[in-house]
Amino acid sequence: MGSIRERNGLLFFDFRYQGKRCRERTTLKDTRANRKRMEKVLHQIEAAITLGTFDYAAFFPNSPRAKELAVESQQSAPENREPGRFVSNSGIESPTFAEFAEEWFAENEVMWKRSYRAKQRDILDRYLKPSFGEEGVSDIKKSHVLKYRAQLAKVAPDTGKAPSPSWVNQVTNLLKQILDEAADRFDFNTPFRGIKPLRVGRTEVDPFSLEEVERLLEVLPTEWRPYFIVRFFTGMRTSEIDGLKWHNVDFRRREIQIRETRVAGETEDPKTDGSSRSIQMSSMVEKALYEQWAATGTLSSYVFCTKHGYPLRYRNVNNRVWYPALKRAGLRRRNPYQTRHTAATLWLAAGENPEWIARQMGHSNTKMLFTVYSRYVPNLTRQDGSAMERMLRAQLESAHQDTEAEVRHDD
Repeated sequence: MGSIRERNGLLFFDFRYQGKRCRERTTLKDTRANRKRMEKVLHQIEAAITLGTFDYAAFFPNSPRAKELAVESQQSAPENREPGRFVSNSGIESPTFAEFAEEWFAENEVMWKRSYRAKQRDILDRYLKPSFGEEGVSDIKKSHVLKYRAQLAKVAPDTGKAPSPSWVNQVTNLLKQILDEAADRFDFNTPFRGIKPLRVGRTEVDPFSLEEVERLLEVLPTEWRPYFIVRFFTGMRTSEIDGLKWHNVDFRRREIQIRETRVAGETEDPKTDGSSRSIQMSSMVEKALYEQWAATGTLSSYVFCTKHGYPLRYRNVNNRVWYPALKRAGLRRRNPYQTRHTAATLWLAAGENPEWIARQMGHSNTKMLFTVYSRYVPNLTRQDGSAMERMLRAQLESAHQDTEAEVRHDD
């Protein structure tokens, strides 16, 4: 996959064509607007390469590579063959998996967020094309898919661990999407008919207790306390808090608006429609944000940033702040995403309305609260019937008192 890069303040295209790395410079300065313009052109280039219609000279008429690659293309062109088509073993005229996958990818990537596109590209290049690339799409059978999935699920010799069913499903789901579309276009039966995803177990979370939160906050460097207070008591995702900007913090209404995220160094829309939401500030969060405003309010558009005003990089925060603080506090090692799980369990333990909690978390319903978090809240997971007993006793006692009052009134 190509990219837009910068050198000496000017942007250039970096992509592969005919097995060669091509870098074409421009006179455009490195600005957001220029990057967007060039990304659109890059998408056109990659789509044309995928479809076999790319004319190097049309895009880069002054490039020395234009004439060189045009000559090589003429010398290597096969005779009497439609590009990307051959008769497979099944007798169906269809492309190879690698050819069709690239065509399918070019058609669909415009609908994806940058981070998702990069993830799918990685799966395609690292796993699917090496295994199925030279096969005709109509030659890939159900037995091949099942065998491949079994291989993916095996224990890795270097780590001694088996990959998660969720990851195996991600890889095979991309394979399924490509082959289902190929089956529809070239009129053969998809090999995924009757194949169900691997069963994914219940999400395992490891939230902090309130006491543990207090211990951790005590040992954190002063300048990092507001960041983690906001994380622990709003349930914001890493991408959401790292992408939070001051214009989305409303002190007057005591709300945090989730409208942007930061993923892989790029600004994106929130994860889902439900993720675009308003989070109410508690007094503790409000105080932490006022402290942060004093530190970065005039330094950067980002609420939490480096001392030079640049956006945070989560790996740096994890390795330089989070994990050392856990060690100093004497707490077991957990990833920072547990701050989100902690917010959910603390809200539940405090007796907040589950529907309100779901809205704060960006969940579409309350299902996850009760399937994932409720077992961490003793008052919500009693199995001895005592909660019902107390409710019935209170109701019956109230009714009995009302009856006695009526009798005394009649007397």
